Amino acid sequence: MTTQKKTPGDDSSHTPIRRFRAPDDLWEAYESVCRRVLQRERSEDLVEHMVTTVREHGDAKELEKLARAEAELSERRARKGGRPRKET
Repeated sequence: MTTQKKTPGDDSSHTPIRRFRAPDDLWEAYESVCRRVLQRERSEDLVEHMVTTVREHGDAKELEKLARAEAELSERRARKGGRPRKET
């Protein structure tokens, strides 16, 4: 997995873009299932999975990082009034 590097002038109010490798067919099928069954975007599902995994298996240091990350996400959502779902 790679992280898109921030450049001077990047908006710090946005989370960095993460990239990882997955076959196109899997990525597209996952998007379809998330929208159809879970009524959400892939990124929402992936973040929830990551949070759940860290909560279940994280050590003290990792749980501390999770708490900071959740606080950051909460602050961003509050600042934006929550992010409304896109209308399709």
